[in-house]
Order: sequence, then structure tokens, then C-alpha cells
Amino acid sequence: MMDSALLLALCLAAYLGFAFLALSQARHWRAARGHAAARPAARVALRVCGAGCLLSALGLALLRDGPSFGALLWATAISLAAAAVACTLSAAPALLRPLASVTAMCAGTQPREERGDSLENRPSQ
Repeated sequence: MMDSALLLALCLAAYLGFAFLALSQARHWRAARGHAAARPAARVALRVCGAGCLLSALGLALLRDGPSFGALLWATAISLAAAAVACTLSAAPALLRPLASVTAMCAGTQPREERGDSLENRPSQ
């Protein structure tokens, strides 16, 4: 049971890692969010999260199967995860919208319209 849970966590971490890395590119951010590219702070946050997820996937693979087969498992998992993210982006990029929204909120880089403080809602000075 523990092996299955580690394998599931490994696959999820690999998928999220590549999803974060894909969303750090302007083209994929626009496809997922529907507006201009992410701000530089959000792009950096996405890349750091992506690298962190891929490294945690490596750690999970090594924990599950040791260094010899774990490295092979990780290489296979990240290959499949990259293909899965590519399929998601080509078929239904809106599925990555929640991930992009959470990242934008955490980085504090949501556009003004989404935060509710657009020019129309500001008190006049």
C-alpha cells in the first residue's frame, strides 16, 4: 500500500512540476488564464515550484525503489508527466486555470481586475 501511495505522489509531483514549468511560459499562461502573460514575479515562482516538484518526485522515486531502479522510475515518470502536460495544454488548457490562479494569488501578482480594486472601484481622491 505504501508503495502505491509513493508512486501516486511521485506521478502527481512530476505532473505538477511540468505544469508549473509550462505555465511559466507566456503562451501557456494565456491559454490557461485567458489574459496577458504572468508577471515576472509569478514566472519566477512558477519555475521555482516546478523545479521543486521535479526534485521532490526524484526524492520520492529514490525513497520508493532505491538509487538504481528509483532513477529509472523517475526518468520514466517525468517523461510520462511531460507528455500528459502537453496533452492537457493541447486539448483542455483551462484545466490548468486553478493551478495558475493559486500561483498568481500566492505570488501576489493577480491583475487588478481580479483583485477587485480596478479603477472603477477605487475611491476618488
